[in-house]
Amino acid sequence: MSWVDLLLEPLVYDFMQRALLVAVLVGAVSAVLSCFLVLKGWSLMGDAISHAVLPGIVIAYVVGLPLAVGAFGAGLLSAVATGYLKDNSRIKEDTAMGIVFTGMFGFGLVLFSRIQTDQHLSHILFGDMLGVSWADLLETAIVAGGTLLVVLSKRKDFLLYTFDPQHARAIGLPVGLLHYGLLAILSLTIVASLKAVGIILVVAMLIAPGAIGLLVSRRFDTMLLVATAAAIGSSVAGTLLSYYLNASSGPSIVLIQTGLFLLALVFGQGGILRRQAASPASSLR
Repeated sequence: MSWVDLLLEPLVYDFMQRALLVAVLVGAVSAVLSCFLVLKGWSLMGDAISHAVLPGIVIAYVVGLPLAVGAFGAGLLSAVATGYLKDNSRIKEDTAMGIVFTGMFGFGLVLFSRIQTDQHLSHILFGDMLGVSWADLLETAIVAGGTLLVVLSKRKDFLLYTFDPQHARAIGLPVGLLHYGLLAILSLTIVASLKAVGIILVVAMLIAPGAIGLLVSRRFDTMLLVATAAAIGSSVAGTLLSYYLNASSGPSIVLIQTGLFLLALVFGQGGILRRQAASPASSLR
């Protein structure tokens, strides 16, 4: 078998076609949002909301609603609750975040343990990309497409809010709407990624691409392109790697993204080697 035949072999199977398509969608939407989260310093917010959606998923399953609806509602409710606690108490945002989101995750685990379902917990936590149906793919495409459209159409407003909220408020931008809009978009992105990479691994999709783009480029538009290329490339490569190694798709994708981040950390414009070469004191050490 030639190398070409070996690379094309996975495309023969419907489940691999669906997995590759959802990998591209998830990679694209998570990469764009990742740039804003990294610049805003909200990386842990993605981690927190991804864990907080679990009770929403369970409740939606019990009442017969789409799981995406429950996940989005729980994520948005938790984000709003965190902001309310920060604004109306003496505790700081990181403390409020830790209390709300760990409490929601624990509540979700308790609910999940009390219902009878054929849904395996590992598929919720780590995703099941190879088990994605055409209906799941359509749902992911709608959510990811809508999210990308909103973020890219309002990227200048989001970017100004990310760097300087006071200046954004001074020129008349609705800072509160941008704040909660970004949180809503974050919840939607997590919903779009759940079936592919799961609750736990989605945080890597929301951090690594933006971090890679930040290390490689100095302009925001270039950062978006680099992050998108890294996310889509690693998602496709990780999915194919999981096929050949008979391994889980989500962890394979995250492993490749981590490797790309390490390369960017060493060789990127903001990486270790460039910073050492630019430092006058580097030759004295």
